[in-house]
Amino acid sequence: VVTTYCPANNEPIASVRQGNLEDYEETVKKAKEAWKVWADIPAPKRGEIVRQIGDALRQKIKVLGSLVSLEMGKIFVEGVGEVQEYVDVCDYAVGLSRMIGGPILPSERPGHALIEQWNPVGLVGVITAFNFPVAVYGWNSAIAMICGNACLWKGAPTTSLVSVAVTKIIAKVLEDNKLPGAICSLVCGGADIGTAMARDERMDLLSFTGSTKVGKQVALMVQERFGRSLLELGGNNAIIVFEDADLNLVIPSALFASVGTAGQRCTTARRLFLHESIHDEVVAKLAKAYAQVRIGDPWDSDTLYGPLHTKEAVKMFLDAVEQAKQQGGSVVCGGKVINRPGNYVEPTIVTGLPHNAPIVHTETFAPILYVLKFKEEEEVFAWNNEVKQGLSSSIFTKDLGRIFRWLGPKGSDCGIVNVNIPTSGAEIGGAFGGEKHTGGGRESGSDSWKLYMRRST
Repeated sequence: VVTTYCPANNEPIASVRQGNLEDYEETVKKAKEAWKVWADIPAPKRGEIVRQIGDALRQKIKVLGSLVSLEMGKIFVEGVGEVQEYVDVCDYAVGLSRMIGGPILPSERPGHALIEQWNPVGLVGVITAFNFPVAVYGWNSAIAMICGNACLWKGAPTTSLVSVAVTKIIAKVLEDNKLPGAICSLVCGGADIGTAMARDERMDLLSFTGSTKVGKQVALMVQERFGRSLLELGGNNAIIVFEDADLNLVIPSALFASVGTAGQRCTTARRLFLHESIHDEVVAKLAKAYAQVRIGDPWDSDTLYGPLHTKEAVKMFLDAVEQAKQQGGSVVCGGKVINRPGNYVEPTIVTGLPHNAPIVHTETFAPILYVLKFKEEEEVFAWNNEVKQGLSSSIFTKDLGRIFRWLGPKGSDCGIVNVNIPTSGAEIGGAFGGEKHTGGGRESGSDSWKLYMRRST
């Protein structure tokens, strides 16, 4: 039995009984049986079921958003926004359910047809992280379902209530349509269940969202059995501000990207590169903006900034600030724990570090922004790309040539490349994911549906 705690006051909310390996075994069998029913249903009809799931989530959007705030700790508007992402990807999947197809190609042999046919992989395992306890499962399950797959979900143990609530909403839709609820199965559990999923030959695709360290272990276990994995791992994302940038755009963008979700997004801005001619001005304006951030209970509508998810995260924050100081950084604002119940820390700006300082190259899942100076475009593009991760990146400039160089082969090496908008946030219409140690996976829009299917020629 695990107790789930509210990050805003560290009070227990509820206890959840986790599954053991016997429960897991039973669940996989039921999901595999349910797949036989689901795979026989025409794709547009599967889309209709996913549409109903989207509608069921719409009806519960505020209460589910509140639960995300209570259990994960993100502010209420972000909790609701996250459920909205699941709703949006359901809408996207409904349209997609009528459009998936492969080409009929000219055969070189007389009287022959050459066809590329797409079929579901079967059972898709989805392991999600605490920071997006609804949306990441939604991106995976909505697309996987219309492709004809069953899903087995393992959420983060610290957000089990959200996992249970979402699964109950989906199960009711399935059962109302006289379909087995096991099409979307849930198993609450720890690392033992995650390891079992990675090693299980019956998992036809394993989608894993989490740290690069754990993702690497998952990738090796899945690869060992020649399985298929989709990895969404760490990000050490940079915003680059050139001397011609519109600072009225830069300040709110940098604030939102670094302080939003208390720095616990994989797309959070952790490095801010400022051209030397505007460095001091931007730092002063940004520090002023940081001072105005409204800190409070995540479920209060006035709050802009809530707690970190766990006590361990607070310790990691303090360690990172200490390392930054030891490596030559100056704390411009923040750097301390806030004296109130819960896991609250001050949003923090650090200046004066070199671009390649070890702490700058470390992804700390906390609201710490390293502000760094640069002179030339070429060097700063290289600095953007020199970290191990390659998730999100952003430049602020009005120079059209520079924008196209940034988008081109010698520009950003990240999966998400922004211009004049922050690093955080993404649209469900485009494929979401990153390169290098971010894992290379893509979820949600574009042609990411192909990852949930196998091709027969």
